[in-house]
Amino acid sequence: MMAKNSNNVKKFSRADFLKLVTNRLKAVGVSKNAPTKDLYAYAPNKLAAELHPGVQRLKVKEIISHSPDMKSFVLEPDAAKGTKKLAWFSAGQYIVIRLDIDGKTVSRPYSIASSPRDTLDGALRITVKRVEDGIASAYILDHWIQGTAVVASAPLGDFTYEPLRDAKTVVGIAGGSGITPFRAFAKAIFEGDEDFCLTLLYGSRTLGDAVFSDEIAEMAKTCPKIKLVNVLSEETATDCEHGFITAALIKKYAPESGDYSIFLCGPQAMYDFADKEIATLGIRRKFVRHELFGEYFHPEKNADYPGDTEKTYRLTVRIADTEQTVDCPANTSLLRAMEAAGIHAPSDCRSGRCGWCRSQLISGEVYVPESVDGRRMADKLYGYIHPCCAFPLSDVTINVPPTPYGV
Repeated sequence: MMAKNSNNVKKFSRADFLKLVTNRLKAVGVSKNAPTKDLYAYAPNKLAAELHPGVQRLKVKEIISHSPDMKSFVLEPDAAKGTKKLAWFSAGQYIVIRLDIDGKTVSRPYSIASSPRDTLDGALRITVKRVEDGIASAYILDHWIQGTAVVASAPLGDFTYEPLRDAKTVVGIAGGSGITPFRAFAKAIFEGDEDFCLTLLYGSRTLGDAVFSDEIAEMAKTCPKIKLVNVLSEETATDCEHGFITAALIKKYAPESGDYSIFLCGPQAMYDFADKEIATLGIRRKFVRHELFGEYFHPEKNADYPGDTEKTYRLTVRIADTEQTVDCPANTSLLRAMEAAGIHAPSDCRSGRCGWCRSQLISGEVYVPESVDGRRMADKLYGYIHPCCAFPLSDVTINVPPTPYGV
């Protein structure tokens, strides 16, 4: 009989445990000697694999040209290579495109411009703008055609609307190709899959540069939750603001109650300007969200940068049982130096946030811009860095985890 302790809680005796083991062994003995069921035959595992695939095998379905240096690519599942349906995502997320360029594997994150509902029709859209000295953007724009095979990650990122964290109204600040996640937000609101009000301040040089502006404005005509304000820096136009997105302009279009979040997506120069303006509004930090993608940082522009960008250091990379030493200019991130040397290192957001490239600093010194230092306190204490936003201040040795992707 099972004993009871003073709190009237049942306790198992040694005899009870022995009886339990005996019964289990009997059950094993009479079980069928048949092959075990495949793990992905179980519905929860199958659903998890569909929602969070390690790799999505896609192909280019359609190409939409916005300008000589900017195109949208509509991607669809490549069933012949194992991907039968697109992974569901939340508006504001991105995918990482992995490319083989001249025998070197590189990866770049691109925000998803389509809405989550579009995935049900087998369509996922990204928009690529040519970046000066950008290896990946140039390759995509110059080489992708209809039918091109594309290797992508599952949807990633936390630049998403969360009602428990964010205010009911979001003031979006977009610049250049940073409009892409806001197109996804606007479509998701229009289609009823997101429930918040979006006031979008879209900064462009001219109205002709404002990609997706007409489309978002059309949605705003019949959806009161969407409002678009074009802000033009180099021309004036009817119903458009002129100049830059300042604190005064944000206050003009934000709710008078002051109850709103701010979402920003665009080039680093826009962040540098907008963050100073937003700081004067007294908004709580949790209500200001940045989407950071691409590691195009210039460390020498930061006042606290202690290095010399004219120098070049030696970077020693250890991955599993291999070791390779390459050159790394002081103004180049460790990740870009590895890619330039043909070293396939893991990376996703390339902005210091996701931690996918997290590596151990064995020796040497690096500079990490405070604005993109997303490391945990323990990582800072025990010498772990994110190579995507770490710049050498001396010869450096790092221990890099192997990439989990078989591409």
